[in-house]
Amino acid sequence: MMQSNLTQQRGLVMVFALLVLMSLTILGVASVSSSLMQSKMAQSMEKSSLAFDAAEAAIAGVVFESEDETLLAAPALVDPLSEARQLPALDPAVQDISCFDNANWANRTLTVGGLTTGTEHTTDGYYDTAPALRSWSRTAFLQERACLGSSNVIGGSNISCHVFMIRGCGQLEGSGFAVANTLNASVFAPAGN
Repeated sequence: MMQSNLTQQRGLVMVFALLVLMSLTILGVASVSSSLMQSKMAQSMEKSSLAFDAAEAAIAGVVFESEDETLLAAPALVDPLSEARQLPALDPAVQDISCFDNANWANRTLTVGGLTTGTEHTTDGYYDTAPALRSWSRTAFLQERACLGSSNVIGGSNISCHVFMIRGCGQLEGSGFAVANTLNASVFAPAGN
């Protein structure tokens, strides 16, 4: 009888030990799975952040070119705002500037070479090579309108505000999507007919 109780106790201890071992295994697998998921999310956020920085740089490139006195003085070159002004106006209610449609917009790219004065930045290339990252912009003319705010003092003159939409895009090589950001800009210009 004593042997039987001892065997039952050992059996219960073994069952209890197996249950504890199984619980620890499940906790370990869940912990590893959670760590892998968090690692993937961190990598995705890092990639999105790099692409967003490239999109912001593309917008800055348009502003740089539009303020570049050397480029503005060169008769054979045109800044992106002036180029967009010569194209048909964009109606935001009907269409949108897509990062992947380059036919209808003033297009610029930003490469590892950076921004240089007196240059239309239209050469294709990578914004960064480690990781391979592209940066480009699309600029569209929206409308000509009376200037608002503090510029009302010139409202009766021959000056109006030309409104543009600048879309900066960034994309990591191999990614199926681009990260984009948009800036609307108004520029004083002579009133149209």
